[in-house]
Amino acid sequence: MLGALDWQPYPYVHLRALDAVNLPAHWAALHAGDAEPLPSDPDLLSAWALFHRGEFEAAFHAGRLLGHSGVTVANKACLIHADFLEPSETTRLKLYCDTAERALRQINYDPHNPNAHYFYGYALGRYSQGTSVAKALAQGHDEKIKKAFETAIALQALHADAHLALGTFHAEVIDKVGAMIGNITYGAHPDVAIRHFRAGMALIPHAPLALSEYARGLLMLDPEAHEAEAMELYARAAAVNPRDAMEHLGVLQIQAELAD
Repeated sequence: MLGALDWQPYPYVHLRALDAVNLPAHWAALHAGDAEPLPSDPDLLSAWALFHRGEFEAAFHAGRLLGHSGVTVANKACLIHADFLEPSETTRLKLYCDTAERALRQINYDPHNPNAHYFYGYALGRYSQGTSVAKALAQGHDEKIKKAFETAIALQALHADAHLALGTFHAEVIDKVGAMIGNITYGAHPDVAIRHFRAGMALIPHAPLALSEYARGLLMLDPEAHEAEAMELYARAAAVNPRDAMEHLGVLQIQAELAD
């Protein structure tokens, strides 16, 4: 499927002057969210440079060619393409499923890799959002997603993206089934959601996707109580000067949503 995928290009590659030479200087800031270590393999570093420039198809294939060491960059490239550039809902769902399968194989190969667990939960969560959260709960995806994010945090306590994703998990369950059923049946609780959102934001307070995810989570938990704070978070996200292609796509999406 992916080999035949008509990848939609990121049209602003020329704006991202990142390569394997200068990427290490920006690595800590660009990967404060996923806590991915700086690669020592120059080929893997080059694959990540492709990702940060927005050459997602090239980054995906470069990662796949590197075997187990390249799975994380391949998965992240595939997911960002699916999130922001893939126009077909059917294809997006297939990409999420394929990524979840690759991440699960990575977990089996390297169970102590935080991002193997994180991207498994991310891909399965995106698939659930694209179909039906209620259906996903009925199929038992909730426990797999929750466990994946909790495991990523247990392996890397400073994994900001996993904290935010776990906060979103709790908020989505509560939004769909209510606080009481969410807590009793699925272990979801508003206070836990807020705690993880705040833990993630403390680590990456200026990341546009983190700001918007926190805002959406607050609105799912209690739109009336959190509307003002959520809109302030959206405004901050829309004003961010993006550091790479992923952030740029996030800012463009947020700006478009606010314009509507």
